[in-house]
Amino acid sequence: MVLALMLFAGVLAACNNGSGGSAQGSEQSGSTENKGEKVTLQFYMLGDAPKDLPVIESEVNKLAEADLNVNVKFNYTSWTDWDQKYKLLLSSGQPIDLIFTADWTFYQSYAKKGAFLPLDELLPKAAPTLKAYVPEDMWKAVTVNDKIYTVPSTWTEYVTEGIAYREDLREKYNLPKPESLETLEAYLEGIKANEPSMIPIADSNANHTHGIRQLTSKLVNTAGQLSYGLDIMYDTPSNITSYWGSAQHLEDLKTYKRWMDKGFFPKNVLNVKDTSNSLLQNGKSAVVLSGENPNKFNADVIKVQSTHPDWKLGYFPYPNAKGFAQPVHPIHNGFAIPRSSKNPEKALAFYEKLVTDKRYNWLTEYGVEGKNFEVQDGYYTMVGDAQTNGFPREGMNGWAWRNPEFMLYDKSFDDVLAIFKELDKMKKPDIYTGFAEDWTPYQAEKAALEQVEKQYLYPLNVGLVEDVEAGLNTFMEKAKQAGLEKIQSEYTKQWQDYLKSAGIQ
Repeated sequence: MVLALMLFAGVLAACNNGSGGSAQGSEQSGSTENKGEKVTLQFYMLGDAPKDLPVIESEVNKLAEADLNVNVKFNYTSWTDWDQKYKLLLSSGQPIDLIFTADWTFYQSYAKKGAFLPLDELLPKAAPTLKAYVPEDMWKAVTVNDKIYTVPSTWTEYVTEGIAYREDLREKYNLPKPESLETLEAYLEGIKANEPSMIPIADSNANHTHGIRQLTSKLVNTAGQLSYGLDIMYDTPSNITSYWGSAQHLEDLKTYKRWMDKGFFPKNVLNVKDTSNSLLQNGKSAVVLSGENPNKFNADVIKVQSTHPDWKLGYFPYPNAKGFAQPVHPIHNGFAIPRSSKNPEKALAFYEKLVTDKRYNWLTEYGVEGKNFEVQDGYYTMVGDAQTNGFPREGMNGWAWRNPEFMLYDKSFDDVLAIFKELDKMKKPDIYTGFAEDWTPYQAEKAALEQVEKQYLYPLNVGLVEDVEAGLNTFMEKAKQAGLEKIQSEYTKQWQDYLKSAGIQ
């Protein structure tokens, strides 16, 4: 972590001395009249590449060579330690032309530090159709220091989390629906008693804590992410308190200890490499508590239906417990051009194609028609099943270039749209994601604190510490030594300044 941050700071210093409507149909030509010299664009996505990626890449390049005189190489980080890899990608100085951005990849912080090129002058020149297509309020929403550094997705969705669980097992053993902390624990007890070979909770690396917080405290940020252990309540955002070290924190940690004693986590939970979703899909676990937004839940449903049609999955959105939901902020899915790019104009022209040209969009979202998918009665239909199909729906993780005018939904997605409709009834503006943290004043402390969390807090979060209260006291002592109070103080100052500038009370 420290090495990555040092590399990042070094390369930014070098970089800072350098340069700074409706969608189109399938026959759209390139945005630039002069196609120029042929180049290969390096395109970076998070996650794991689909099996048929070479096929899709080849088909896309046939189009891109004809339209723009470019080739594109699609690269993936894998989900294992993606955050470390992401930092290294932006700190190594290697040529990268397009990279995924989001609030959860710290887009604003990287933009403030100069990791990305400003797009304000490039957009009208290299991608005028894209510039006109994205609404002005979305461009404004992704600006940092009055500059545009990423191209936002225009599809409105909810990525509020919830509990995904095996509904067929709930029905089979007459268990309660896991819609509160009490009913969740009762459900887990029933799974453990009746399916002893299963791991009741799939979440690894203590991710479940973000979900549980949304059941134990209302009016918390919908994402459930706690920055440096701080609590910022929606109705009173200027009143910031510390969750870490509080009575509620101790109570939650005691819950996790009880769960470990009951066998809800495996003893090696901090070393589990499988993703939570794969554990649920493969029948090894019964519940996912964190990261399970409606779209991911739908992906789980599709996978399970194709491999285990006799299983059923259920879903409980956390907003139902909290009483409000926030639609996704425009910065949640986007693509930026790193300062290391050697071909910024070509990169932006190609990205325009992904978003506004149906040929590119369908290829990269759904695969090759007839080979990977078919359209039946207006719905997306996978060819074969999850085992034989090499490119499932959105197999490239192309969330950022979704185009509402081109989107195809699996019929099961009707259930997700129904969830969205219910969330619309309780929606409130997102006051959190617009905040752009600048960790420069506490960069060293931040790196040190992350190590303290892994060493002292993670074991508490999965019930591996026998004396919970003593363990929490040790964590707080070590966290303060790492600079927690400095971090919280500076973060609070930045947050208060943001509230004032945004007119939020």
